[in-house]
Amino acid sequence: MAVQQNKVSKSRRNNRRAHDALVAANPNECPSCGELKRPHHVCPSCGNYADREVIAMADDVDLDDDAA
Repeated sequence: MAVQQNKVSKSRRNNRRAHDALVAANPNECPSCGELKRPHHVCPSCGNYADREVIAMADDVDLDDDAA
């Protein structure tokens, strides 16, 4: 079992943890629909990425009554 050699002070412990804070999200505006999206990700509302449609959204797809 690991045992510390010397006591780590609160200041030294907290300085080590100084970079562990969470960073706020950085959303960008989608050029096609205007919704906020994560940078370098497909837009969840319209399915576009880099000015082209990557994912066909459910309201765009026509399903037959027999298929469903």
